[in-house]
Amino acid sequence: MKTTALITGAAGGIGFEFAKIASQANYSLFLIDVNETLLAEKKAELSIMFPQTDIHLLVCNLAEKGIAEKIHQYIIEQQLLIEILFNNAGFGNFGHFLETDWAKDEAMLNVHMVTTTHLTKLLLPGMIQRKKGYILNNASVAAFVPGPLMSTYHASKAYLLSFTQALANELKGTGVSATVLCPGMTKTGFAKANGNDDPNIKFNIASAEDVAHFAFSCMIKGQPVAVPGVWNKLSAFLPRLLSRNRVTNMVGNIQRKNHAKRSDSKQLAPELKLKV
Repeated sequence: MKTTALITGAAGGIGFEFAKIASQANYSLFLIDVNETLLAEKKAELSIMFPQTDIHLLVCNLAEKGIAEKIHQYIIEQQLLIEILFNNAGFGNFGHFLETDWAKDEAMLNVHMVTTTHLTKLLLPGMIQRKKGYILNNASVAAFVPGPLMSTYHASKAYLLSFTQALANELKGTGVSATVLCPGMTKTGFAKANGNDDPNIKFNIASAEDVAHFAFSCMIKGQPVAVPGVWNKLSAFLPRLLSRNRVTNMVGNIQRKNHAKRSDSKQLAPELKLKV
């Protein structure tokens, strides 16, 4: 049975680039995304580039309650042997917590934390039994710092960082590894979906292809934390040098500058302005 790489959020960005790399490494693919049209288009592209690769698709909303069990059932029915689990899907929610849409916050927390954790729990026993497997969770350099104006996003990524580091320690000696990817700004659909595809701060923006190659390499090596790029490594190290209060203020100022167009277009209540 050919080993398979399961990739969520596979219809673009880092997920799609990672799928190419996994195909080159002779893995079958199990690609999951909420965008049915785009996912089918990406499968067609991959089929042309890698005609030898078996590709399974599943269109679903990873924010849905119990979705991990449905994915696991599909794996059992299709008799897929999952050797790589790349929990890549995610999105952000910009704005003051008081004003952001709770439905979007809840969906994001479910995708980033609940479904990722549940899928890992369901697929890990098989990996342990076979004494080989790779868990790769896509967090962000945001995981290292509190993030005013993206408070729930930063917090959910901090969970992924902590969870994956702890899991990596537990898995020592099993033949299975856990890696958390913490990229900075990357050319993907994330910024556009978050309403900021034209940020004011334009340096240190990586390509999805470079990040995917970096992630795959670190995953194969069993590296627990993977932070691509010098500036991102510096950002991850910064909280060790400065107080969390100072770092929080710095991040808040960067967020306001980077989203200035959006912030200016929406006037906040006077009482909220006094608290910022």
